[in-house]
Amino acid sequence: MGETCYRAEDLRTFAARLLERAGLAAGRAAAVADILVEGDLMGKTTHGLQLMAPYLKEARGGGMTLAGEPDVVADAEGVFTWDGNYLPGPWLVREAMAEAERRVRRHGAVTAVIRRCHHIGALQAYLRRATEQNLMMILMASDPREDSVAPHGGLAPCYSPNPIAVGIPTDGAPILIDVSLSTTANGVVNRARAEGRKLPGPWLKDAQGRPSDDPNVRFTEPPGALYPLGGADLGYKGFGLGLMVEALTAALGGYGRADRPTTWGASVFLQLIDPARFGGAEAFRRETGFLADLCRSSPVAAGDPPVQMPGDGALRRRAEQLATGVRLYPGIMEMLTERGAELGVQPPAPIA
Repeated sequence: MGETCYRAEDLRTFAARLLERAGLAAGRAAAVADILVEGDLMGKTTHGLQLMAPYLKEARGGGMTLAGEPDVVADAEGVFTWDGNYLPGPWLVREAMAEAERRVRRHGAVTAVIRRCHHIGALQAYLRRATEQNLMMILMASDPREDSVAPHGGLAPCYSPNPIAVGIPTDGAPILIDVSLSTTANGVVNRARAEGRKLPGPWLKDAQGRPSDDPNVRFTEPPGALYPLGGADLGYKGFGLGLMVEALTAALGGYGRADRPTTWGASVFLQLIDPARFGGAEAFRRETGFLADLCRSSPVAAGDPPVQMPGDGALRRRAEQLATGVRLYPGIMEMLTERGAELGVQPPAPIA
């Protein structure tokens, strides 16, 4: 028997209806649903519809603010800061992108920071919108409530995985970078623990500082931690970059760990850059395309696959799943069906 697949549009409609029943306005529900499904299309299955259950719980329990607008903290044309009031993260980021798009042709680069934003899903899911407009995009996020990553050389977890994503237009396929500045993401650890399996490598340290592939070490007392990107040997690199993200998100926004927040959320840094206002759009795409082709043509060891640029695999999976159907990670549709039964929303029918 083949895998069960679903039309992406059917999943978007289903997810949006679930969020509407939880109290979100239709436009906001559609924005959240689109980003979650985009995550699954691109293979980010821990940050796709897997997030629907916790999002619905937050919406119904008050952790996610359902109505209202972000407050403007500061606005200097080329830079602006919003207090998101824990409104839905994907909708807020989309709104900030739209505002930055309106300004970037005038200023060449526009930077937005959002504090007290709710969780924003997979960062890679936002990048195509920018690169399709021949804009470069930088997106970063931290969670001031969360402490899961230990500083290099330390034992106690102090900060969050702090992902960074960059969308780069080229004269061919865009480069879509999305990496956490820790050895892995919390969603990967949580999934491995729920499935009773080890991680692929010693990506964690236990409370005594010993490398471990056991996800359960994160849940001991005292807890273990994720290494910064680079692991036991080279984690000082990821540690430094993680601190950079903290500064560009929470510190620039004026709200972070020092405030001891208790709500699940995000501090967000978003920047759009218009290459046309620098060395020229055509010259930019020529250079980025040349570099991408140069990397892809690099010789590889016998039996190894060809070099892929960041985003190549995600774009390939997206195209395949748009054509043949989205293959959800095991257990996700069952969870969605349960939430649908609670909220009176019928799940989509699978396709052959």
